[in-house]
Amino acid sequence: MLTRIFPFLGWFKKYSGAAFRADIISGLTVALVLIPQSMAYAQLAGMPAYYGLYASLLPPMVAALFGSSRQLATGPVAVVSLMTAASLEPLATAGSEGYIAYALLLALLVGIFQFLLGVLRLGLVVNFLSHPVVNGFTNAAAIIIASSQLSKMFGVYVDKADLHFETIMRVIHGAMHYTHLPTLGMGVLAFAIMVGIKKFNPKIPNVLCAVVITTLLSWATGFNHDTKVEISAIQDSEVQALIADFNKSIAEIENLALKRTEIAALEDKAKSENNQIGFYDAEHDIAVVNYQVKLLKHKSHELRTALRQSLLDGVEQSDGSMVFYAQGKTPDGLTTDGRTWRLKVGNKILDTASLNMMGGGAVVGTVPSGFPALAIPELNVKVILKLFPFAIIISLLGFMEAISIAKAMAAKTGQRLDPNQELIGQGLGNILGACASAYPASGSFSRSAVNLQSGAVSGLSSVFTSVIVAITLLFFTPLLYHLPQAVLAAVIMMAVIGLINASGFIHAWKAQKYDGAISIISFIATLAFAPHLDKGIMIGVALSLGVFLYKSMRPRVVALSKGENQVLCDASIHGLRQCDHIAVVRFGGPLFFANASFLEDQITDRIMDMPNLKHIILVCSGINDIDASGEEALSLIVDTIRSGGRDISLSGVNEAVLAVLERTHLLEKIGKDHVYANTDDALCRTHAQAHQDGSESDCPLTTYCRISGNA
Repeated sequence: MLTRIFPFLGWFKKYSGAAFRADIISGLTVALVLIPQSMAYAQLAGMPAYYGLYASLLPPMVAALFGSSRQLATGPVAVVSLMTAASLEPLATAGSEGYIAYALLLALLVGIFQFLLGVLRLGLVVNFLSHPVVNGFTNAAAIIIASSQLSKMFGVYVDKADLHFETIMRVIHGAMHYTHLPTLGMGVLAFAIMVGIKKFNPKIPNVLCAVVITTLLSWATGFNHDTKVEISAIQDSEVQALIADFNKSIAEIENLALKRTEIAALEDKAKSENNQIGFYDAEHDIAVVNYQVKLLKHKSHELRTALRQSLLDGVEQSDGSMVFYAQGKTPDGLTTDGRTWRLKVGNKILDTASLNMMGGGAVVGTVPSGFPALAIPELNVKVILKLFPFAIIISLLGFMEAISIAKAMAAKTGQRLDPNQELIGQGLGNILGACASAYPASGSFSRSAVNLQSGAVSGLSSVFTSVIVAITLLFFTPLLYHLPQAVLAAVIMMAVIGLINASGFIHAWKAQKYDGAISIISFIATLAFAPHLDKGIMIGVALSLGVFLYKSMRPRVVALSKGENQVLCDASIHGLRQCDHIAVVRFGGPLFFANASFLEDQITDRIMDMPNLKHIILVCSGINDIDASGEEALSLIVDTIRSGGRDISLSGVNEAVLAVLERTHLLEKIGKDHVYANTDDALCRTHAQAHQDGSESDCPLTTYCRISGNA
């Protein structure tokens, strides 16, 4: 009972020192990935970068302590971050105080909803995730995450497109334009270190070694080489014009966002006052603003792309300052520093007095220190009502992603998952996280893969991850400054490659072709709709349910006959001849409203196809349940058969079905003497009468038996 309330107590059964060391190493490795990754995801959610660290502090530890998966790494994830941004952008300006307050409240609502689902034992929704769906999703997600790291490997910066494959095309185009070779070299070196150590001595933490070696190399060689300059230092009028146009478009977007917020307030006021004209005017104005924002976002994307593709040569002045010229256009007599310089451009207005110029590779950089204040998010009923639908979507989406990942890992580790307990863990993680300034979090595919590959034995690895994040925030942030982003990309890619399992498709296809097809379609759909991974899962679930319903509506109905071994089996599979006078029919599945008419059709077909038919034995061993529609259909079948001068018997009827027949008095109609314990008894009782005056000389159902001592 105690372990149900506190699941983490079960971790320590047969726990060893080796497991403890493995959890510490895994926790450290995941923390090293989590810190920069969480900051990137926070920006994706429209939050300041350091809020990603706050979402990495309590949620991983709490979700692990109260969840059921021992390797699932919780924290900021891409899909939930995107959903958070999509939910909040219509309500407030990204990054503003109001936006942050909404995000924290959203995390609280998500946590409460998930927690209630778990407490009410409604985690059974995960049972709709069949193994073929999980296999297809896992393989596709592994490819998506691995390919999402290509930009970091090549040192290329692009805007994300609506679909993942479009983003990858942008990355490839950007890499063809310019690849930062030292960045690529760092990533390749990290791969070489991890693969080499794993091959020659798997006991050594290869990920940790790769991180330490490349960080030291980055520090020693000056891998990162950024500087800040005024716009006048860029001696190129075209680039200066691009910067001015970009800043103008971003400023207009911000102004329109503020205008949209004001109009939304007027819309609410008109709605509360039943002012229909005012409400429709506000709706129209919001639509116009949204259209204008969409145009400006497209324009800013084109300007941002042009700025990122502008390659510059740097010239150091006598006073140590830098000036920049378009690559290949440096005036004669000036010597460049040999680096290719690029302008770092994000989604905010560029500070023309302090432009960030990149002359080297990307590193983690400065990590903000200190803990957030603990406080319950401000509760506002009007805001809660607006956010609640989004909270439900994010709750279910985040949980389905987390449990899909957990199931994939459980298949490797042999764990038993409790979806309800996982909901409780995820819910508590989001509730307590919201009180510590965290936006919605969920199970991370990439970090869970790193956790598993690093050898995590229990949820203590996630506890160590939170502890390490906390310690790092307080004391060791400078040590992470020189860690190359390309190395983190290599770590993630190395981890998720191990989750690609092509044999799963073959196995599912061999088991049932429709399972193989569902797995393949789930895989393709997840890839096609990425980064909207929920669509791939939903399509897979819908296909699984569709196949289940189809099979339920058309269960297997087979004709039985006997071969040389005198055992009843499927006549069509074994190529057996059937008796002309007795039809032995086996129905495989519950008899209910969806398939009752199907059984009627099957019996009618046999009556039409067998002119000499005298008796039908319905083998009911596969009918484990029957409803009112099934009982009514069976009654009609009895009437149809006997009205034509034929007879029917039942065999192998279980207790539950027999009880229904007794309550509805159908048993009296059929006759207790027409219900047999097994099919051989039914054949012994009916064979002679069915063949009376018959012309069949060698019946395949001929049997020798003794019943009640009579031959």
